[in-house]
This record gives sequence, structure tokens and C-alpha cells, in this order.
Amino acid sequence: MSRLATMFADLQQENRAALIPFITAGDPSLTVTVDLMHTLVASGANAIELGMPFSDPMADGPSIQRASERALARGVKLRMVLEWVREFRCSNSHTPVILMGYLNPLEAMGMATFAELAAEAGVDAVIIVDLTPEEAHDETALLKARGIDPIFLLAPTSGAERVRTVRELGSGFVYYVSLRGITGAAQSNWEEVLKRVRGLRQELAMPVAIGFGIRDAETVARVAQGADAVVVGSALVEKLADCQDDQAALRVAHSFLQDLAAVTSNNRSAS
Repeated sequence: MSRLATMFADLQQENRAALIPFITAGDPSLTVTVDLMHTLVASGANAIELGMPFSDPMADGPSIQRASERALARGVKLRMVLEWVREFRCSNSHTPVILMGYLNPLEAMGMATFAELAAEAGVDAVIIVDLTPEEAHDETALLKARGIDPIFLLAPTSGAERVRTVRELGSGFVYYVSLRGITGAAQSNWEEVLKRVRGLRQELAMPVAIGFGIRDAETVARVAQGADAVVVGSALVEKLADCQDDQAALRVAHSFLQDLAAVTSNNRSAS
């Protein structure tokens, strides 16, 4: 059983949603990423979504765009990101690591090479934001052959055919984008989101994570009522951006995440 499958099975037994924080590799410094990953786990993260910096992150809002820009300016490359995952795995063999990014850097490396190196480093899943499932058959095959789950996005505008394709090609879980917009934007109708997710959980027969627009413990608690996982990105990235050194970043990450972890099981619905 994969790390992701094990995580979701264990949390289902505990009637809890997974808490998945997002950070950008190489931000707020080149030296903090691995320690930050460990701190997130110690503070309550069930999995980690690690952003692969890219120069044109079209689905991301200003906070994550700036984080990518800062990381790229420091010289972060895809091979460095994979090496940080490998280093993390030296002392953590159980926490799933999901890479999130865009197709261009992976194609530049070569998808077969990327899949091989990612698997060797200990990556569990990959979200390629600008790769639509209808065009992802080759990439999906390469990833799955290496034991890596291809995670696809679904949105409020996704139709029945897109859902069927994601069910056929995707694995691990599905990432539901809670709003019609970019990361960091606000969501005003969580009841509508949760209703849609309840339907998708039945249709897809795989876990559904909700991301975009989740910024605080109150929202995490609400979303955890109906999702299998809650992804928190921009709010954490913004807090880390203000840190003056690595120790400050670790303190901020710990304080922020432990408050969120405390509410992932409160009054959770079993539906």
C-alpha cells in the first residue's frame, strides 16, 4: 500500500481529514526547506505539498508567484527540489510528499527521467497544474510505472466527461479547486463546495482534497467536515515570506500549523 493510501486509511479510522500544507521549495531560504518539512510534520501535517518553482505559475496568486520568483532568484532548480525530498526521506519514511508545479520544467528534464528521479528521491505524487487529464495519458503512464500517483485538479466548472477521465487516469486523490480563481482568493460559499465534493467522492471512488481559499483554523474546520484532505498554501507562504531567518520560519510554521491540525477532527462528518 502506498504512503498516500496508508495515510487516508489511517485517518478514516480516526474520522479525521488530512492536513496538507503547501510550501515553495527554496523559500524563504535555500537552507530551510528540509527542516521546514520536518517541522510541518511535527506540527500536525499529514502530508506535504512541495511547490516546484516556475517562472509563470498561472494558477497561483501573488503570494505563491512571489515565492516562486524568490526561489528562482536564489537558483533553485528541479534537481535541487528532488534532492531536498531525498534528504527529507533520510529520516522520514512515512509522510507522503506531493510535488506541485507546471509541465515546462518536467519536459525540459524529460518526463521519463523526472519520473525515475522523483521515485528514487521518495516522491509519492505529482500535481502538474497545466497538464489536462485528456492530454496526460503518456505522462500518467510514466508516473504510475514508477509508483507515483498522478493527481488531477477538478473545479466547479468541470463537466461529467472531465470527471470520468480523472477517475480513469488519476490515483492517490483528486484536488478540488474550491473557487473560480487563483490561489489565495477568497471563497464565500463553502456549503456549495462541500455539496459538490460529497458528490465527487461517490463518483470518483477516491479521496478528495479541497484547496484554494483556505486561510485559517475556522475554514479548515469547516472544510474538514466533508473533504478527505484540506490543503493550505497561500496563507502559510505569506507568513514565511516575512521571516528574517530560518529559525523564525520554523517557529512561524509550527505555530500556524498546530492551530490548524487541532481542528481537522472536530465534529467531522462521516458522510
